[in-house]
Amino acid sequence: MTPNSTPSGLPAGGRPHTHEMVVVHRVFRRESALLPRLVRAVPDGASARAGEVAAYLDDYVMGLHHHHALEDELIWPLLRERAAARDDLVARMEDQHGHIDRTLAAVGEWAPQWRGSADSVAGQELALALEEHRLALLDHLDDEEKLVLPLVAEHLTVAEWDEVGRRGLETLPKNKVMLALGAILEDATEDERAYFLGRAPLLGRLMWRWVGRRQYTAFCQAMRAPLAGGTVR
Repeated sequence: MTPNSTPSGLPAGGRPHTHEMVVVHRVFRRESALLPRLVRAVPDGASARAGEVAAYLDDYVMGLHHHHALEDELIWPLLRERAAARDDLVARMEDQHGHIDRTLAAVGEWAPQWRGSADSVAGQELALALEEHRLALLDHLDDEEKLVLPLVAEHLTVAEWDEVGRRGLETLPKNKVMLALGAILEDATEDERAYFLGRAPLLGRLMWRWVGRRQYTAFCQAMRAPLAGGTVR
């Protein structure tokens, strides 16, 4: 439970609902664990399947880069201004972003080699780079949730926090919106699911019920089939 939420994870009122970030972080935790397993599950030379997994990796990297860019632009400057006594934490977040970028650069060196050939050696190197990336990412997410989100709840307004979420949605390609929503809802509690769906426009909620849920389920089943992944709610 975050400092500005109730035991259910819902907003306590009057302060930014930073628990949203915890739910989003679950997506990156889950996907960063899946990716090296998906890479290793591709048979040597199965270039078509390697292309599918590499496209999935591209979406992950794009999403993480965008998530961090919004923090760099919209959150860290405000905390530096209003919580100057904890500037060390902001500097720590920025340093960790840099470290994560370097791990993704290593991923980016191996991904193109593996994508076209599905070479097992390149695949193993890519999987190892993804595992190294995940270690750096988990350290960052843990620190951000435990140390920085309480500062956000104290020093940012609701409007400033909501702007982060709004900008995030604006930049999603239209054909990725339902998949992104599904990724957020997959590991959410009932209260969290109700909260995120409640913030979506009516058309978005209807699209999720009519099309999006089935689309996300089919996507996950196809992508995770070699791992014998579970069902999607």
